[in-house]
Amino acid sequence: MGTYRNYIERIEEENKMNNNKKWLILAVSIVINLCIGFAYAWSVFSKPLQMDFGWTPSQASMAFTINLFVLPIAMIFAGPLVKRFGVRVVVLLGGVLFGLGLYLSGMITTVYQIYITYGLIAGSGIGLIYSITVSNTVKWFPEHKGLAGGLTAGGFGAGSLIFAPVAVQFIAAQGVLGAFQTLGLIFAGVILVLGIFIAAPPVPVTDNKATAAAISQSSGDVATRDMLKTPDFYVIWGLMVLGCISGLMIISQASPIGQVMVGLSPEQAAFAVGFIGLANATGRVVWGTVSDKIGRYNTLMCMFALSGAGLVALYFTKDLPLFMVGICLIAASYGGVFGLFPSITADNFGIKHLSMNYGVVMTGLSIGAFIGPQIAAYAVEQSGGSYNLAFIITLGINIAAIILVLFAKRMNAKHKMTLATEN
Repeated sequence: MGTYRNYIERIEEENKMNNNKKWLILAVSIVINLCIGFAYAWSVFSKPLQMDFGWTPSQASMAFTINLFVLPIAMIFAGPLVKRFGVRVVVLLGGVLFGLGLYLSGMITTVYQIYITYGLIAGSGIGLIYSITVSNTVKWFPEHKGLAGGLTAGGFGAGSLIFAPVAVQFIAAQGVLGAFQTLGLIFAGVILVLGIFIAAPPVPVTDNKATAAAISQSSGDVATRDMLKTPDFYVIWGLMVLGCISGLMIISQASPIGQVMVGLSPEQAAFAVGFIGLANATGRVVWGTVSDKIGRYNTLMCMFALSGAGLVALYFTKDLPLFMVGICLIAASYGGVFGLFPSITADNFGIKHLSMNYGVVMTGLSIGAFIGPQIAAYAVEQSGGSYNLAFIITLGINIAAIILVLFAKRMNAKHKMTLATEN
């Protein structure tokens, strides 16, 4: 009896320690993501680089495009690395790559070198870190996956909002290359210090292999290769693509849209665009939290509906307030994608393989990053400068996404009914 009581007391003490630890890991993960979210402040560096090296805007923006494209690919590789080295080592490796990429960006002489340093190296570091911080915190908070994923992803979304003004000061004091080097050293140092506190949640221990397999099966854990064989994955991946299109179109074109549709000056447009980062970060936290209350798919429908409302607002906008409402609704809904899809992936395929599974789902970001800006460019070319056609096309995409969500919701309900029958 005494032995049993001691066992219970030990379990309760471990649970108390783990409860304290998970909040520390969440806080550390948010701060680390604030650091790598600095990458979204690329526009701060773009014009100084164009002036110093004579690059065209398209040449300069390609570095950011490569960075964004590499991110989900690195997330896929994070899964196998975690299995071999653990979450802490992968985060520290990501911190080294991110800081090194920025530092080497301060030593470039050609545009192709910045594609390698900022695009490939720094982008790989971001992908490794983002994959682990989001998936790992979701594992620590199984009862509040939406909140944990939203807060962690929110840190990434808010990074540019916080650090862009800092970067401007460094550029003014040291020049654009000096700023890259200084910020690279700072961010690497912060991530390497905080990354030490990252740890995976404890797993149930059993000496019985059959029992362990049963636990894994009952928890719904699905390996990546098996996930790719399910129709659920392709529906979720499709929703990821559709969820990114409108947001990335607005993020890439908000300033010219404001100037063309509302007649804003470049300075006024830049001020308005600053709110996109705030709306993006807020959406990641709010929508992730809401999904814990009303369900993932109901939340997705609300997000796509509000994004559509934002597009309608932009179509009819004639003044700054309606323009602000439109871009903020779209940006908040886009941010919600990254607060919500870690939880959707975990709900459907379990948490054991979440790092790699979510990395594969995130490849939809690369597709959306290509389609969104292309829709805007097509609309401008076809209409002689107006973006209204782009708003109509993306509104149609949002409507299609709502229909796909209804299909996914029905499919998920059938899947749960089947599992209940089998059990």
